[in-house]
Amino acid sequence: MDSQKVTLGHSPDPDDAFMFYPLARGLIETGPYEFEHILQDIETLNQRATRSELDITAISLHAYAHISDRYILLPSGASVGDGYGPLVVSRKPIALDQLASKKIAIPGILTTAFLALRLCIGEFEYEVVEFDQIPQAVADGAFDAGLLIHEGQLTYGDLGLVKVVDLGEWWREQTGLPLPLGANALRRDIPQEKAAELSRLVHESIQFALEHRKDALAHAMNWARDLDTERADRFVGMYVNDFTLDLGESGRKAVQELLARGEKAGIIPKAPELNFL
Repeated sequence: MDSQKVTLGHSPDPDDAFMFYPLARGLIETGPYEFEHILQDIETLNQRATRSELDITAISLHAYAHISDRYILLPSGASVGDGYGPLVVSRKPIALDQLASKKIAIPGILTTAFLALRLCIGEFEYEVVEFDQIPQAVADGAFDAGLLIHEGQLTYGDLGLVKVVDLGEWWREQTGLPLPLGANALRRDIPQEKAAELSRLVHESIQFALEHRKDALAHAMNWARDLDTERADRFVGMYVNDFTLDLGESGRKAVQELLARGEKAGIIPKAPELNFL
């Protein structure tokens, strides 16, 4: 049987490395499909999705509002903050009602973190900075505050930075729901039978990783940057969990609420119909 290459885009982060470890190491049977892993930061993947460049890709749920005509969401692979999420940090304490007057470094305009912060404080001055450069940029005084995603949520204190707001916490207070951040999406022009098979393989990879946690975590440490094993384990636990296997009812409701609020606030053009493969 001829092999078929499948491009799979995800972030070079411990949580994505953890969930795709079985696919990367050939630990599950993939039939004719040969996965090419493309590791790029989430905003680059969001922008590539607007051009339909990858077969399967991690995307921000904010970005989904702009690409739902080209990609369909997979039921597994989501990153959800259950009472926690992206953080705004600064060198010295800033009151939340003063934050909109500050210049804030953000990791990308299509990130869900940016959407959540806009919902939280409205319009503000910002500049896009690579996500892993933001903590140092704030510590150096280049910005009043920074919006942190990925491992920066656990390491900002190492630079003496302080939390202004945890957007997952804020969202929970506002809605009673978890904060859905990212998902895996598949190109809509892929034939139905193949799409279903690829979706099954993504789910199987995550399931295998969770069942072989120690080995998957050892693999993920290759992308842990500033995290020791204990913090990498904690970070993976935050974003690879039951929601990742399947968003479930509360996860799907949270996505709908997030996009509806984004539309109402005029941040996204129109909340797309939420449909999963």
